[in-house]
Amino acid sequence: MVLGKVKNFFVSYDCLNDSNVPVFASGDYVSGRVIIEVTGEIRVKSLNIHAKGLAKVRWTESRNAGSNTAYTQNYTEEVEYLNHRDVLIGHYRDDDNCEEGSDVLHSGRHEPLATSFEGKHGSVRYWVKAELHRPWLLPMKVKKEFTVFEHIDINTPLLLSPQAGTKDKMLCCWFCTSGPVSLSAKIERKGYTPGESIQIFAEIENCSSRVVVPKAAIYQTQTFYAKGKVKEVKQLIANLRGDSLPSGKTETWDGKLLKIPPISPSILDCGIIRVEYSLMVYVDIPRAVNLTLTLPLVIGTIPLHHFGSRTSSVSSQCSMAMSWLNMAIPERPEAPPSYSEIVTNEQRQNRTRAASRDELEGPLYAYIQEFRFHPPPLYSEIDPNPEQETITQDRRSDACPSR
Repeated sequence: MVLGKVKNFFVSYDCLNDSNVPVFASGDYVSGRVIIEVTGEIRVKSLNIHAKGLAKVRWTESRNAGSNTAYTQNYTEEVEYLNHRDVLIGHYRDDDNCEEGSDVLHSGRHEPLATSFEGKHGSVRYWVKAELHRPWLLPMKVKKEFTVFEHIDINTPLLLSPQAGTKDKMLCCWFCTSGPVSLSAKIERKGYTPGESIQIFAEIENCSSRVVVPKAAIYQTQTFYAKGKVKEVKQLIANLRGDSLPSGKTETWDGKLLKIPPISPSILDCGIIRVEYSLMVYVDIPRAVNLTLTLPLVIGTIPLHHFGSRTSSVSSQCSMAMSWLNMAIPERPEAPPSYSEIVTNEQRQNRTRAASRDELEGPLYAYIQEFRFHPPPLYSEIDPNPEQETITQDRRSDACPSR
């Protein structure tokens, strides 16, 4: 018997996007198939698959133990999110310390899958590995990664709340004090998705003797944790520059746009890797430390709904609805319009002609017709029908002679 050969051996996923990249959300089923293309018949002991997800952090630092002694300290940490084995053909190998057809969750806390990420000192990766075992031959292995993202819905009250701040800085030159530089900035909400533009509302006042430049930038902060140590990396994502502001001038940004490029969403639930974003609005001051205002951002995966945009402006709508409280009430009310201004003579004549005397008979009809289209009395500040007690008192005072 002539045995065949394995021509193709690969892993294929069912969930593919436009760029043919397998993408799954936390909680989804990872489905796919292991494809083997052979020429002729082959003998197989087993075909195993192993799906794994791992967050890993690693960096090194140089240490000095003395005047002539130096060493390198390694910091590593791992968090396992996914570890699943299954057999497609045959049985598990003896070195696979796992019971057939069972999944084991070890003692401890089990969290949702963290979003896939590649950072400078760590990563979050997911993959499926398939192994084909044949008699008298080395195992064939194939590995293919897939992407996982944890949904972040920005349509929540916390992420729809506006972010704002104010700062000022007094400039000094030797023993002479220059005027202050002040900065106020505001954005409509905290949560955004890639591709959106952030509207920046800011006011920059330059009372110093220097020419300053207002700027804005989006920064990504990667934080890695291992063995009680923290490593932080900050990267510029996008930025913009305003016009130079001379001394004694003020510049206003009425919704200046800064677009968010395609970036990884925020990672806030991983124990060893954290990815955060912030909008930094600052004033570039020559020969001095910049005046900086930092507003936190959360980059999500579920974009803003229509109702979310209305919710984000609840505070502004409330202030508009209550603005009538600040309006002054006039001392004297305005007189209502006259009857002739509302009902013309032509309309009055047409209504009179339309009334039919056959509808009602008797003296009651004549009484109704007499007052049906009469105009209301003229507006007056004096009550035409005063109370009887008031009239009696007035008459008594007129009848009494003065002493």
